[in-house]
Amino acid sequence: MRSLTMLNREIVGCTACPRLVAYRESIARTKRRQFMQETYWGRPIPGFGDPRAQLYVLGLAPAAHGGNRTGRVFTGDRSGDWLYDALHQFGFASQAVSTHRDDGMVLTDCYIGATVRCAPPDNKPLPEEFAHCQGFLLEEIRLLTHTRVVIALGKIAFDHYLRACQTAGFTKPSPALKFGHGVAYALSWNITLLGSYHPSQQNTFTGKLTRPMFHSVFARARDELKKPSMPPRITLTSLPGPPNRPRTS
Repeated sequence: MRSLTMLNREIVGCTACPRLVAYRESIARTKRRQFMQETYWGRPIPGFGDPRAQLYVLGLAPAAHGGNRTGRVFTGDRSGDWLYDALHQFGFASQAVSTHRDDGMVLTDCYIGATVRCAPPDNKPLPEEFAHCQGFLLEEIRLLTHTRVVIALGKIAFDHYLRACQTAGFTKPSPALKFGHGVAYALSWNITLLGSYHPSQQNTFTGKLTRPMFHSVFARARDELKKPSMPPRITLTSLPGPPNRPRTS
């Protein structure tokens, strides 16, 4: 039976997108001055967390000098500082700060993924790069069989989560679900989908997203997980394998 470990090994070895391969490797060679003494990861970033997680947090893509440097999703940049601080406050993370893949961080009942696994130039993946990574996203969702709550960090993650589930065979919600900070939707497959503004500097430095706003989403997630669970109407594991498998070498 396929596992998250096997999936993550495949993710790390992916070379499907020439533009992203060139960019991530270039950044890993040139580095940023403050990190010149470090060895950059420079590869796709696997998911991270508890395989039996009930909370799934989905972001956009690794940062050039964050995940691309440290080897862990949302680690080594300001967005990650916000995320792990919130996870720690609500009992999902063993530490409030995530600095590197070998720093001893442990997530409990939480797993973190991304819609694209390589750092993109200007933080803007191309449509074909999203398409190449969709198979990874879908299979990650399939393998996280205990998920009850999903937090989508930003509209792109929100839309791509729903798109992946529709590809898996779940009925498209009608009317269409609209992203917004603090929105909560009870999906027909027994998942609560929560929306949050992404903790990017563009949002946090301007005050569009404040810590109380961000923490309120994780408080809602914790409250949802306290409710009695019900079996899903259908499970992703009962459906055919994911399409759009990226090429790897």
